[in-house]
Amino acid sequence: MPRYAMKIEYDGGPFAGWQKQLNVPSVQGAIEAALAKLEQNVPTIGAAGRTDAGVHALGQVAHCDMAQNWTPFRLSEALNFHLRPNPVAILEIQQVPDTWHARFSALERHYIFRLISRRAPLTHEARQAWNVKNRLDIEAMREGAKHLIGTHDFTTFRATICQAKSPVKTLDEITITEVPCLHGQEFRIFLRARSFLHNQVRSIVGTLERVGAGSLQPEDVKTALEATDRAACGPVSPPHGLYLSHVTYPEVLFETL
Repeated sequence: MPRYAMKIEYDGGPFAGWQKQLNVPSVQGAIEAALAKLEQNVPTIGAAGRTDAGVHALGQVAHCDMAQNWTPFRLSEALNFHLRPNPVAILEIQQVPDTWHARFSALERHYIFRLISRRAPLTHEARQAWNVKNRLDIEAMREGAKHLIGTHDFTTFRATICQAKSPVKTLDEITITEVPCLHGQEFRIFLRARSFLHNQVRSIVGTLERVGAGSLQPEDVKTALEATDRAACGPVSPPHGLYLSHVTYPEVLFETL
C-alpha cells in the first residue's frame, strides 16, 4: 500500500482535539471521513502530535496508507473537497516509504503561542490568541524563559494526566517576539523540542505571562522548575493561543514553509 505524508492546517476551535473519539468531532475523524469517501477500509492515520481541544495547527503532519496509487496533487485536491466545511486544509502531500512514520520519524516539533495584551476583548481573533489584560514586560519574560532551555525534569510544567514515561525533556529553544498590532501588544512565543509533555507549552506560557505581568520575577521560573512540583507552576494558558507550527524530519518533505 503506498504511504503518503500530509501537511495539514486547521482551526482547533470546533474540535475536541486531534485524536478521534466517540461522539465528538476531531481533526483525525474529519480527515479519515474524507479518506473514506475516496477508498474503502483506509487504515487509521498517524500524526506527528496529538493536539488538545482548541489547539490549532499551521503545519501538522500525518501519514495515510492508500490502496491505489494517487498522485499527491490529486489526493490533496480530493481530500480538501471532502473536508468541507470543516476548518481543515491539506496544504501538501508527498509519497513516502512505507517505513516512514509521521510521529516516529520526526526530529523536532515547533509550537507558536500568541498573546494579545489589551483591555478590550478580542473580536476577530477571539479564538486565535490569548487575550490578557495586563501590559507585559518582554525582557522579563525572556529572562525567565532562559531558565527553561536545555535538559530538565519538567514535572512542574507537566499535566497530572500526562502519560509520558519520563518528565525529563530537552527544550532547544524559546524565543519571544513582539509583532505589530493595531490595538494593544501582540507577543509570540516560539518553542522547539524533539517532543513535549502534555500541557508543557501551555504551562510554560502561563508562567511566563505572570512574569511579564510582574506577578513573578524571572528567577521564580528557575525556582518553579527546580521544585518539580505542579503546584509551583503558574496558571495554564488557554488552548486557543497555541499552534503546532512545524515538524522537522531528516528529509525535506514539503515545499510550503
